[in-house]
Amino acid sequence: MLLLGFSSPLSAHRRDEYLQAARLALDPSAVQLELALTPGIAVADAVFNEADRNGDGWLTAAEQRAYAAKVLAAIGLSVDGTSIRMQPAGLFFPEREMVSRGEGTIHLRYNAALPRLLDGEHHLVFQNRYRGDISVYLANALVPDTNRIAVVAQRRDFTQRDLTIDFVLRGAPASPTATWFSSVIGLVVGAFLTRSARGFIHAAAGLR
Repeated sequence: MLLLGFSSPLSAHRRDEYLQAARLALDPSAVQLELALTPGIAVADAVFNEADRNGDGWLTAAEQRAYAAKVLAAIGLSVDGTSIRMQPAGLFFPEREMVSRGEGTIHLRYNAALPRLLDGEHHLVFQNRYRGDISVYLANALVPDTNRIAVVAQRRDFTQRDLTIDFVLRGAPASPTATWFSSVIGLVVGAFLTRSARGFIHAAAGLR
């Protein structure tokens, strides 16, 4: 999927910055958040040590999950003013050597179910407050893979910690079975009304 309004190259961050790039994918019933977290060389060890809770230089599965939960705790997501609860859906952590060279990117994925939405205009708000002391941020919506949703605008604050996605939800097209059934019902009703009308005309003629 292509990015809508991608703001700047991922490689543009400085050595002393923690680049956090967020991508959000919408469908009629859910939203998926993908985070690509890339620490620069000057902050790489600090970022890794934050995840490496026992300090052994390796990240266990439990340490990775704990870090993903810590990041999630600093993120907010809402639609039309209603908060949405996200759940971890996947993670990848590079080896320490790659992180130390500024070449390692942590990938985190979260899913959230959307409340039942009526057709029309809606607003999804994403907020990222994780490690604001050393981080720079990017946030973008992905092009929806269904024509039931159209992203019409993206509004960010100057830091890109906050992103508002304005989108339009369209109704699902009728299925072929439903269309066929409606056509059959229409024909039956039409035939019944025609027959009833003919009977009424004949009865009226007999009264004359």
